[in-house]
Amino acid sequence: MGSYQTKHMAVQQEIKSQLAKLLATEDIVVEHKQVECAQFNVRTRVLILPLWEKASNAVYDMLVGHEVGHALFTPDEDWWLEHPIPQQVVNVVEDARIEKLMKRKYLGIAKSFYKGYNELYEQDYFELDGEDITSFNLADRANLHFKIGSLLDLSFSTPEKEIIDLISNAETFTQTLSAAEALYTFCQQEQERQDKREEGEESIQGDWMDDITDSQTTGDSDSDSTDDNSSSISDTDSSPSMEDRSDSSANADRRTDSDVIVGTADSLQSKLQDLVNTDGEENVYIEIPKINLDTILVTNEEVHQYIDNDWVDQNKRWKESELPMTIRFDEIDDEFLTFKKDAQKEVSYLVKEFECRKAATSYARASTSRTGILSTEKLHTYRYNEDLFKKVTTLPDGKNHGLVFILDWSGSMQYVLQDTLKQLYNLMWFCKKVQIPFDVYAFTQEWKRRAEGIDLRDQYKREEGVFKIEDDFSLMNIFTSKTRSKELEKQMINMWRIAQCFRVRSLHTYPQRLCLSGTPLNESLICLHDILPKFQKENNVEKVQCIVLTDGEAHHLPYHKEVQRSWESEPFLGCRNINPQKCFLRDRKLGKTYHFGYRWHQFTDTILKNLKDNFPSVNFIGIRVLANRDAKSFMRLHCNGWEDEDMIKDWKKTKSFTIKNSGYDAYFGMSSSTLSEDADFEVEDDATKAQIKRAFVKSLKTKKLNKKVLGEFIELVA
Repeated sequence: MGSYQTKHMAVQQEIKSQLAKLLATEDIVVEHKQVECAQFNVRTRVLILPLWEKASNAVYDMLVGHEVGHALFTPDEDWWLEHPIPQQVVNVVEDARIEKLMKRKYLGIAKSFYKGYNELYEQDYFELDGEDITSFNLADRANLHFKIGSLLDLSFSTPEKEIIDLISNAETFTQTLSAAEALYTFCQQEQERQDKREEGEESIQGDWMDDITDSQTTGDSDSDSTDDNSSSISDTDSSPSMEDRSDSSANADRRTDSDVIVGTADSLQSKLQDLVNTDGEENVYIEIPKINLDTILVTNEEVHQYIDNDWVDQNKRWKESELPMTIRFDEIDDEFLTFKKDAQKEVSYLVKEFECRKAATSYARASTSRTGILSTEKLHTYRYNEDLFKKVTTLPDGKNHGLVFILDWSGSMQYVLQDTLKQLYNLMWFCKKVQIPFDVYAFTQEWKRRAEGIDLRDQYKREEGVFKIEDDFSLMNIFTSKTRSKELEKQMINMWRIAQCFRVRSLHTYPQRLCLSGTPLNESLICLHDILPKFQKENNVEKVQCIVLTDGEAHHLPYHKEVQRSWESEPFLGCRNINPQKCFLRDRKLGKTYHFGYRWHQFTDTILKNLKDNFPSVNFIGIRVLANRDAKSFMRLHCNGWEDEDMIKDWKKTKSFTIKNSGYDAYFGMSSSTLSEDADFEVEDDATKAQIKRAFVKSLKTKKLNKKVLGEFIELVA
């Protein structure tokens, strides 16, 4: 199957899944799998639909409507314990009841049922061609009557009409069982009368017919046995109880070789299986694992205690080596203090801008209402003015905001990390001044790798059908607003030093457990399912801005899959890579599924879409740090292989652009060279007027670009 066809089927499946959810009036879980017939588990609320890829749209809608009918109206009862009736017979009555109720609940679905069954009839799915319908038992004719009765000339005797009315009038499942029992009894009696007539004819014919009769009887018995194990359209789709119906002891006692068989149901079920595509790989539904944050998060105190101890250990080693130099950061610390001093003016300006925007937004949402008190100033206008009452303006209360920042701590960030910290520090100083709580996490795979005695396997609940999180994955809480200002500045100096160690080779050595690593971005996003509600609760915030800064894409996550190995008695829980074309993210809490898409970067977008659905009060902002040579390829990646002219213009002008169709609420591409540009206005003593002008313009432009992240954040919060 080509990629276009596969994509079309994925879209079709998603449409039918949404149809099923709408009809069910609840977010049931809908799965499309390589099964022969539909199944609905009334306990887990999971509807499994076959891959009806060969079905027309009308038939597909009819089948979906039918299965949803069972989801809505068929109860979870062990009905066979008290009603030993063949499952096929119960299905005939229950199918009629739930389809009637669906037509009553959704008037428009009657057309789908009519068109779908009409198409199945025309294609002889009931195998009626050349058959004498009048010779069918009542169960078969009742099945045809309620499914395609408008297309056939069916007649019933007075006793039969009474049973048909019982089926037609069934409103509850209890009434279904009563009608099914009456139908079953009638068919049994009819079958017994037929058997007696045949026995009478056989005795008249004499002993010379015994061999032929025995042969026919054996054949009939085999046929009956086969039919007893077959199922109707709803054999496995109505409830778990109906799936196991044929295995019940009560039913076994009642079933005989001459038991009632609904041949039209067998034919329909057999033909419907021809619509199912059983070739190729089956759809896989994967869920977000339950994360144990205590084993993944490295606390702020733990991170910086380790850094401080490492500086002490390094100094000690230098002294013991009797080398003349010890580790000193005087110049690096001075650079930080200079940057802090220069940044305060910009931060203060942005605080004022934020307060103005916040006030303007608040007044824009203000509401004016009458007080019911007469305004004496307006009384003289009573002849032509109906509004004589005083008014009051109500300003809505602003929502409490917070910031969660995810920082890329991968090897490719080596030369831009310090410049990235400048942006981050401006953001943190701003948050401190306007009292916005924040947490900054850096994702890494080195914190645990370079430590001893750490349990790497207690990070999440490992089970089949959930994503695998790498054992060495960690999130370091490098900054938090809970830290006092003096201690926070010390921590900022620590990270400034480390970034300088990465950037410039010298005698300074970075702490080994903070070594740069890979890009476990997707693992970090999954952890946000637990981090965000924890952050909101601890800080009592309503709105959260979640900013993710990275300079690369992340790989797909594998998922856990049980396999039976020949040398082991118990299944082994292994891992398998996803096939984006056949894998879906399933969220049971929301009742939604998400197709991962066909391009590798869409995996992250899918995780983000699920996050946004779970946390509607969170804005997810992505910042992608780009080398100049990577800008156009990044554009093409998110623009279906094309370069957007407006984005190219923005890139040439500002060295930044905005992606509008990603999983983020806002996704900014930003030049790494822009981050590193110095905003200071410096010229030589003998500079010309033109050189001074160019230097001044450049400094203003750089300052403007360096405030982009903060500016976007301010706009969202205000």
